[in-house]
Formats: sequence, structure tokens, C-alpha cells
Amino acid sequence: MKISKIMSFMAVGVAVLALSACGNKKFEVNGNIKDAKDSTLYFENLSLNGPVVLDSVKLGEDGAFDFKADATDAPEFYRLRIAGQIINVAIDSTETVKFNASYPTMSAEYEVEGSENCKKIRELAQKQLQLQRTINALVANPALGVDSVEVAVARVLAAYKEDVKLNYIYKEPMKSYAYFALFQTYVLGNRQALIFNPRLNSDDIKVYAAVATSWDTFHPNAERGTNLHNIAIESMKDQRIVRNEQVASQIDASKVQVAGLIDLALTDNKGVTRRLTDLKGKVVLLDFHVFASEQSTKRIMMMRDLYNKYHGQGLEIYQISLDPNEHFWKTQTAALPWISVRDEAGTSARTYNIMGIPSFFLIDRNNNLYKRGEQVSDIDAEIKKLL
Repeated sequence: MKISKIMSFMAVGVAVLALSACGNKKFEVNGNIKDAKDSTLYFENLSLNGPVVLDSVKLGEDGAFDFKADATDAPEFYRLRIAGQIINVAIDSTETVKFNASYPTMSAEYEVEGSENCKKIRELAQKQLQLQRTINALVANPALGVDSVEVAVARVLAAYKEDVKLNYIYKEPMKSYAYFALFQTYVLGNRQALIFNPRLNSDDIKVYAAVATSWDTFHPNAERGTNLHNIAIESMKDQRIVRNEQVASQIDASKVQVAGLIDLALTDNKGVTRRLTDLKGKVVLLDFHVFASEQSTKRIMMMRDLYNKYHGQGLEIYQISLDPNEHFWKTQTAALPWISVRDEAGTSARTYNIMGIPSFFLIDRNNNLYKRGEQVSDIDAEIKKLL
């Protein structure tokens, strides 16, 4: 399963499948959002294809709201939202859940009554916010180089995962909050990535499988449980492919430069093999891209602007497509002036520890890996330094 596919398959946040109403039974979500007079509060179901608005209300002076909806056969996920501020809601039955918060800090600070699952989700959301603050501080630390940032971020992610696995997921894998924890994300630079990503980590497959198995027992025939099984099975297939590739072709030590740059040799859209190290003497923007993504057009326009401004001074773009459709990729890249190669298997992305798309690196004129995208706040300024 390709990186782009698994990100869309899992979605951002909680992946939820079609609802199955349980007769005419209702559940209720009510409470107060202070300091939000005249704001619109949305009540949304988190579907696999994105949030679906079920109801909304324009808040008054007291910020009171009361939403009711049909209960379903299996646990479901919803959210309360004002603009970009979100409170996640898990509903297991015909319960009534009450929330109290203030705008605009409702995402980080709110009280909940009537649902132990929602209380656990609040704990997880607060932990996730603290994790993100820690990652942001590491990236912004000028004393850390690119390798040090990677090591430090990996360390805090490992600690977070261990905590969440032991105290939330494995503790009660049949619960809604355990399912919710599987799809938490973090942002590194401008990329959003899954904290538990079975596509990249075989141990994470076990976490997904544990929740899936538990849901089979406590929520038989639930589509969400089937969804988890599918993710685990597809990821196991991918892991086997990766292991076979590693056995068949270990990285040649001669390809590793002094600065840790690993050479790549991929075929471009004209059928020519293009080696990354052949660009020594130029400043290189190594870009991992998916042309089928929604953000592709905007990103390509940004790349064109950089190329037009700096190519004459020595900048080259080596862009790796991870799109599965070769014809589509060739069509999309036919008019691009830079080096466009494709790696359907995603081997290059694994080699460079890519955890989300888009992602890029800057390489100096001596083939030294300079910075990865997460460490770059002003790409124009960084390119000018290297030129």
C-alpha cells in the first residue's frame, strides 16, 4: 500500500465508515460553549470521506446547545466544531453527554460528563497537544542539526506511543477511545503524519490487530472493526514486500556519502535513469510528491516559482513521484522543466524515512544533506544561503 493511499485510507483523525441506525433510539450531546456568542457550532459525524454536518446552531449569550441524533448499532465518532476549534465525541449507545468549554480554547480545555470514553479522548487530545508542542520546540532549536532533530523526534514519539499503548489501547482495546488513539496524528514541518503507522512500523500492525480482534468480540460485524482488519492485513503485505526488497538488495556502502546522503537512481518521464549524486555542484531540492493529492497543484506552482527564480543560479529540483499510475504521472509531468522521476514501490521514501507527503530535503553543492523540510521556515532564504 503506497504512502498516499494509506494516508487517504486512514484519513486524518478518525476514520469512520457508514452508519447503521439502531431503530429510532436517540443519543444527546449538550452543554455550553462560553464566549462564543453569534458563532455557529457544528455537530458533525466523522465519515471516512470527511466530516459530515448533522446539525448546527448559532450560539446565544449563554452558549447553550443541544443536539440529538439516531443511535447506531456500534460505537460512532462525532465532533463539535467552531471554525478550527474541535471537541471529539464518541457515542456508544443512547447516552447523554454534556460538554462545557470556552471559545477559542475549547479544543484544549473542556469538561465532559456522562461518558468515560469521552473523558479518555479528552486525556488523549491533551497528551497529543503536549506532544506537538515538544516536537515544535525540537524543530525550532537552532542547536540541533537535521540528524539530531530526527533522533530527538523519534525518541519522543516512541515514548508517547509506549504510554498510549499500555495505558489506553492495550488496557481496553474494545473501547472507542482505543480506536480513536490509533488515528492520532502529529505535524512535523508542514506534514501531518500518523503516530501509529502500520505502513512504516511492523509493531504498529500489532496494535491495530489487537483493537480489531477486540472489536470482533465486543462489536461483532461492526464495519469499523473490518476497517481495522483491512489496514492490518494490507500493512502486513507491505512489510513482507519491504523485507524481501531488503534481502534482495541491501544498500551498497559505496552509495552512502560522507554526509549521509544515499544515492538514488530512478527513471525519469523520458525513460532516462537519473542519479541524485550526478547533480553534485548544484543545490538540489529533493522532493517527494504525489500528483494525485489535493494539494498537488498548489505545490507544483510553488516549485515552479522556486525553479524560475533560482535555476539560473544553480538550483535543481529532483522530484520523486509516488503515484501508482504511470500514465497519469507522465501526463502531469510532461511540461515540468525539472527532473521528474517515479518510484512506485516507495523504496526511496523508506530510505529517506519519509513519514508523510509532501516532504523535501535541501542538498548542498557537495552532495551533503543540508536540511529536511521540517527544519525550513523560509525556503527562499535557505536556498539563497546554499547558492
